[in-house]
Amino acid sequence: MAKPFETYSMVEVESYLPAKTGGLHGKVHIRPCPGQGYPADMHVECARKLRTDYPVGTRFRLKAKLTDRLGEGEFLYSSFSWSFEVLG
Repeated sequence: MAKPFETYSMVEVESYLPAKTGGLHGKVHIRPCPGQGYPADMHVECARKLRTDYPVGTRFRLKAKLTDRLGEGEFLYSSFSWSFEVLG
């Protein structure tokens, strides 16, 4: 990861259908819920089952940290193997 000194914290996220999918993989994506200090259009890398096993609009709480990739901007990262909580 490109930001080794960022710490993990609990973040609420939700699944959604983006208006534009150019350059994105798949129809359903995950973004941070409002009011946590992250932009609403920030991407979240996490377990695929959050996108495939639950209806669009479902909210989750998971452990994530802010990171980035060279030339791709910031995003939240949570390991696919970590547990998460379904909020509704």
